[in-house]
Amino acid sequence: MKRGFYTIMTAQFFSSLADNALFVVAVELLRSRGAPEWQAAALVPMFALFYVVLAPFVGAFADSRPKGQVMFISNAIKVVGCLLMLTPVHPLLAYSIVGLGAAAYSPAKYGILTELLPPSQLVKANGWIEGLTIASIILGVVLGGQLVGPVVSGWLRAVDLPGIDLLHLRNAAEAAIVALVGVYALAAAFNLRIPRTTAPLRHLPANPLALLSDFWRNNARLWRDPLGQISLATTTLFWGVSGNLRYIVLAWAAAALGYNTTQASSLVGVVAIGTAVGAVVASLRMRLEQATRIMPLGIVMGALVVVMNLIDNVWVAAPFLMLLGALGGFLVVPMNALLQHRGHNLMGAGRSIAVQNFNEQACTLGLGFLYSTATGLGVSAFGAIAAFGTLVALTMWGIQRWHAANLRRYPHELERLFEIARRDDLHG
Repeated sequence: MKRGFYTIMTAQFFSSLADNALFVVAVELLRSRGAPEWQAAALVPMFALFYVVLAPFVGAFADSRPKGQVMFISNAIKVVGCLLMLTPVHPLLAYSIVGLGAAAYSPAKYGILTELLPPSQLVKANGWIEGLTIASIILGVVLGGQLVGPVVSGWLRAVDLPGIDLLHLRNAAEAAIVALVGVYALAAAFNLRIPRTTAPLRHLPANPLALLSDFWRNNARLWRDPLGQISLATTTLFWGVSGNLRYIVLAWAAAALGYNTTQASSLVGVVAIGTAVGAVVASLRMRLEQATRIMPLGIVMGALVVVMNLIDNVWVAAPFLMLLGALGGFLVVPMNALLQHRGHNLMGAGRSIAVQNFNEQACTLGLGFLYSTATGLGVSAFGAIAAFGTLVALTMWGIQRWHAANLRRYPHELERLFEIARRDDLHG
């Protein structure tokens, strides 16, 4: 791997660490203010909101500037969202600003991989960056849980920094938010050291609205591509469901095990440990052209989500959640790499990642809206888990049948695309 790749990984680690810690802290902030439970569930779709709304623009923005500069600006937006949580602004609105920063960050983070590395290294690179991202999720949710716990929050509120008197903050969650601003600042420092690649910049059009038609053309191109459509459908489903499961596991741990926010956050970390293991194994064992062979794992993963409702013992829950995460990590890494490869060939790195984010976060937004609405109407966490698991299994079965139909209908085109995926000297 080129040296710049490790700088990208380090910057991504600290930014994702803060994102995931902030999610747990935001849940506790709402609970400490007596907000209804549906508002905590709504954190997931609010974070996804700008991924969907600004998808036509953030990809083009990422392609118009050096990727490290885009990542630095995006981290600055996240800091603004953090600080707004300390004001009278509603936490859901402030958290959506953090989501705005994440929406701008993602096309640059993944887009630079296809600019820096050849196709033969994309699965390996995705395995490393996803593994490190999952490690940041593990540490992030645990960090968030500890920051709002009595011990660490007591230390934080006893600190007296120049210009910031933490003793005047009203609760542990607000003190934790101040600490997380420092983590985002550390990520920004690494963003400034990300190297400039030789990929040409694509200037933004004079009329930004022209990007709308360009975005929809790119979206249609990826959905029409016989390999792009399968990888896009799989990753859209995976990230839409996993984004909401992050909160559902917190709710399930409270209902099934009687856990508080600090304790429940450790179980989210267990899922992430499994995902990291699965991601690393996939990066070592899988090649780009083999990605479509592992779709049956998605059906198994959906069935296991439903089985989770039968567990009421933490000693069973921990290894079970680790297995669930491992299946997801092994499935999504090759699919992510295949999607990035096809997107880069069809339309360019930043724009293809923006299309991917739009579809994945639209799924997250839709499922999150349904879940928060169901919670407001009194549906239990157990019912939501059963519905999510069934949805994953049935949809993955449908995607698998879709790919089988493509193999029968377009055998020569798919063989050509697989040959491009096998070699670093072909493009198309």
